[in-house]
Amino acid sequence: MPPADDTTYEIRTATPEDTGLVEALDGSFTTATIFHVETAENGFTLRETAVDPPLTKVFPDDEDEDDSANEGDQELQGDPTFLALAPDGSLAGFVSVAYARWNRRLTIEDIEVAPDHRGRGVGRALMSRAEEFAREHGAGHIWLEVTNINAPAIHAYCRMGFALCGLDTSLYEFTASAGEYALYLSKPCHGASRD
Repeated sequence: MPPADDTTYEIRTATPEDTGLVEALDGSFTTATIFHVETAENGFTLRETAVDPPLTKVFPDDEDEDDSANEGDQELQGDPTFLALAPDGSLAGFVSVAYARWNRRLTIEDIEVAPDHRGRGVGRALMSRAEEFAREHGAGHIWLEVTNINAPAIHAYCRMGFALCGLDTSLYEFTASAGEYALYLSKPCHGASRD
């Protein structure tokens, strides 16, 4: 696998024709550690622990979700998905964002990097494009949700400047991810102008 410097990725906005590529991307991950959420006197703490054998998480298809029910949630018409394309034109990753004007929050709805392109700066490049979009629209902060078992993503987000800002112990309760906790991370959006 070549180092990140040897591969240049094209970042562009997705079109309707890209839907199949995005849906087919393998977003699964394997990790040798997970974060346990523990109650503390004045809140909670996270404790990273090893898992043996390593845990592999495959996300279920979203086919059962009624996307039309969520259409009203997006305040900004045309909240985009940005793609990272490898030199051969294959999809290396994507990030989908949604901007809410009322609290000036850009939400990272989904970010995935294909397994063969991980560790090459694709996630950071996609997040940089999302941050650029956030600044263009006057966002005050960027927010995302991640499961407590996705230690590789949590570490990557922290390296990108995100910090833990909350959690939900019941978000996944009636899903295939029951028993996992949703961790919320955010970071300020520097250089944003107020609408």
